[in-house]
Amino acid sequence: MIILSFNCGSSSVKYKLYNWENQEIIAKGIVERVTIGDSFCVHEVNLKEKLTIEHDCPTHKEAIKLITDCLVHSEYGAIKDLSNIAAIGHRVVHGGEKFSKSVIINREVLKTFKELAGLAPLHNPPNIMGIEAAMELLPDIPHMAIMDTAWHQTMPDYVYNYAVPYQWYEKYGIRRYGFHGTSLLYVAKRAAVLLNKDPFECNLISCHIGNGVSVNAVKNGLSYDTSMGFTPLEGAIMGTRAGDHDAALDFYVMQKEGYSPQEMDTILNKKSGILGITGKYVDRRDVIEAASKGDERAKLAIEMESYRLKKYIGAYTAALGRVDALVFTAGVGEMSDIIRGKVLKGLDILGIKYNPEKNRLARTRNAELDISANDSPIKIFIIPTDEELVFVEDVVALLEGTYDIHTNFKYTFQKEDYKNLMREKSFEKECKKKPDLSKIKANRNNKENQK
Repeated sequence: MIILSFNCGSSSVKYKLYNWENQEIIAKGIVERVTIGDSFCVHEVNLKEKLTIEHDCPTHKEAIKLITDCLVHSEYGAIKDLSNIAAIGHRVVHGGEKFSKSVIINREVLKTFKELAGLAPLHNPPNIMGIEAAMELLPDIPHMAIMDTAWHQTMPDYVYNYAVPYQWYEKYGIRRYGFHGTSLLYVAKRAAVLLNKDPFECNLISCHIGNGVSVNAVKNGLSYDTSMGFTPLEGAIMGTRAGDHDAALDFYVMQKEGYSPQEMDTILNKKSGILGITGKYVDRRDVIEAASKGDERAKLAIEMESYRLKKYIGAYTAALGRVDALVFTAGVGEMSDIIRGKVLKGLDILGIKYNPEKNRLARTRNAELDISANDSPIKIFIIPTDEELVFVEDVVALLEGTYDIHTNFKYTFQKEDYKNLMREKSFEKECKKKPDLSKIKANRNNKENQK
């Protein structure tokens, strides 16, 4: 079974073609500069060398047509015919309170997405444009929507409400929604496997740290609280987003500089965070390198980000009362031992004790690792996220009529014998270069995990 996924942004369309039986990505890529001009597609098939195809895409319809043409191209295509595609999944950033799980898209669902567009004006409109374009070009293939916000629909009202006039919630739906749900669902289910526990008996704190950052408190297997809020702007310090700050300073600077609301929105979302502090860096690797060479603002950015994350972990530990595991995931969470180390240092008081040497070795996106100290009451896992697998499994289950909300649905990666063969092969190669890396691989049958 072949599944195609689309992730449509305002000026880009990311795509992946997945073979369900073989559990592998057979093609992936991105069309950039959609609606802007000078558009091009970066296309890759079966880990072969990437191709760049220049093609003007004034709308998302042309971009999706370019993608489908690439997929069936006689020279660099991945499938013979578009009829080989069983279903198409679309990422939708904001499902509001209307959706607690993935859905098959029909006219009524699409209408609801349009009604919710105001909740995520930067994300939902391009998501909708992509859906409409794909449904027009590929009308005979089922289309499904996977919502980033669905995982967080279990938060209680005293957690998701803001202390602003309650009418705003009733009238405009203003509340905490949370994001990165697909990633957070995946690592929560995998952490339960590593702990050898029923997922609905697990209390977890998950840190999805990439360009965007989410910290998630999971209580008895359900999302209980999360750092992102009404929009992805709230919470931890991110690549270009400000995160938590005094809202009054926005008005103060608007008065001083004469910024419009739109200009301030752009500054807070695209020119703040790590970029705002350093003045030139977004990628944490660049920040760490600059800090090592004495760049004071790069050092400041690392300290600020780590401190904010530490505060969230402390707050969520108090909110949960009992924590079974702390999980790091996404690009920075999986690869940056420096930022992880600064976050973990001093958390012994909470029962979170890490092994510095294990943390130093833990730099891979191909294996689940355990960097806990031997006497740590709380496990510390690094779990490479796999949003695409959740995405594909939801689509397949919807297609087969077996899908339900995650409390009633079991994913294949929750099985004891689940293996990601592609990652395992890559990890074996890494271990040949760094033999000690294999010693910290998390294993549910490891005696330490059974204590």
